[in-house]
Amino acid sequence: MSVAAIDAKGIPAPSVTVNPWLIAIVVALASFMEVLDTTIANVALPYIAGGMGVSEDEASWVVTTYLVSNAIILTASGFLARTLGRKTFFLICLGIFTVSSILCGFAPNLNALLLFRILQGLGGGGMVPVAQSILADAFPPAKRGQAFAVFGIAVVVAPVVGPTLGGWLSDNLSWHWCFLINAPVGVFAIALIAAVLQEPATAKAKGVQPQDNRFDFIGFALVATFLGALEVVLDRGLEDDWFASPFIITFAAICAAAFVLMIPWEMTRRNPMIDLRMVATRQFGACFLVMLATGAILLATTQFLPQLVQQDFGYTATWAGLVLSPGGVVTMMMMFAVGRLAARVQPKYLIVTGALVIAASMYSMTNVYGDLGFWFMARSRMLIGVGLPLIFVPIMAASYDGIPAGKTDQASALINAARNTGGSIGVSIVSNVLTHRQQFHQSRLVEQVTPSSPQYQDTLHQVTDFFVAQGNSLAQAHQQAIQWIGQQVQTQASFLSYMDAFWVLMLISLSAIPLALTLRKVKLGGPAPMGH
Repeated sequence: MSVAAIDAKGIPAPSVTVNPWLIAIVVALASFMEVLDTTIANVALPYIAGGMGVSEDEASWVVTTYLVSNAIILTASGFLARTLGRKTFFLICLGIFTVSSILCGFAPNLNALLLFRILQGLGGGGMVPVAQSILADAFPPAKRGQAFAVFGIAVVVAPVVGPTLGGWLSDNLSWHWCFLINAPVGVFAIALIAAVLQEPATAKAKGVQPQDNRFDFIGFALVATFLGALEVVLDRGLEDDWFASPFIITFAAICAAAFVLMIPWEMTRRNPMIDLRMVATRQFGACFLVMLATGAILLATTQFLPQLVQQDFGYTATWAGLVLSPGGVVTMMMMFAVGRLAARVQPKYLIVTGALVIAASMYSMTNVYGDLGFWFMARSRMLIGVGLPLIFVPIMAASYDGIPAGKTDQASALINAARNTGGSIGVSIVSNVLTHRQQFHQSRLVEQVTPSSPQYQDTLHQVTDFFVAQGNSLAQAHQQAIQWIGQQVQTQASFLSYMDAFWVLMLISLSAIPLALTLRKVKLGGPAPMGH
């Protein structure tokens, strides 16, 4: 299959005999690796902490530093791609990502690992926005919806695969392989991209205009500071006791100051780092908020469903990851189906359907209790796997509708920033709900567990008899029975807190419905949007 580029006057350029699906697979593979690393290390944190002799709290910076550096580079990706060329910039990002992944795998201590994770985030953060424009140029208009579905598989399925793969590697090999696995894939992707990818004819014809080549250094510094400080506050707030911590207060002040200064600066620039007026429009603004909610649901469910089954059901890291796997398969199949549906159905109706499906999944999880099996959890994730593509693919078409050609790079960066930031917000919200509601429920349950009550004495007697039957002395059995009752209180409090968390996620999902209904109709079957 050949692809025809379009020149500056809209005239097809000579065909280049490169199979666009090969380009799609290679670009999606690189994007898959980058998004995978947002979650693959989560389940490996206890292993990293043990291997390096640090606390799990210190080891959690492995996730934070990646998210912060990833957020920072997103806003500059459009300018760098225009200046260096998409292919060159993509290869540089992929090269940095691959080399830093190897360095992470061989890091001698935590400080070195954190430095290499920062480099990995900087390299990976530039790839995803540019991948969208590469796909848009590689495919004719009629096929672009399916191309974006392939890209969507990488972005939506990767966070699901991350805990599964990270858990298996940590359980069976070592945490180092969570990073080293990127090396052969990265080298393979670099070789293929260098061989098959070409700069589009539009880029060669237009070049970079002088006014477009001005880098908004102050704007970049303000946006990067705002996003970076926000990521730190969201990711570290709970561990550091929020505003009781001088550290969190400092970063919150930095975040607020950067935000306040960013608005007037960016609103008055001729070539701003981010166009805030775009976010203020009804169409793009609604899409931005829906993508925030989508990112929150995607990453929160990906992180806390495995945590639930490990904490309260005794699953290993591998089995906790496998709970997500059927949902990943469903997502892959749905991506292709939604890619075709997007050419026939208005995006807002698909988004509403997806939000309702996800809300139904979250509602089913509000009935969680100790006797549930593997497939109850897996079916819940499969239902999410049906809903996420119904939101993700249409939102890409709707978000670029009406955006001028010169602004598509910023639109792409903003939509990806919304997904990443929404994920951090979702994880932070659910973490706080779980912590505070578990304390609340435990205090209420303890009020009912009074040694003078007949129910308590009856339970204590029965459990003591059970432990005596196991060969323990009466005194030992009595202490074990008291401990067992205390453990049951903690377990029930944990289940109740997860119920509350799933209620919150259901409400977040439902909040996307009125936003989606505000979207205007888009032209179906036309050219797909290009996110430089």
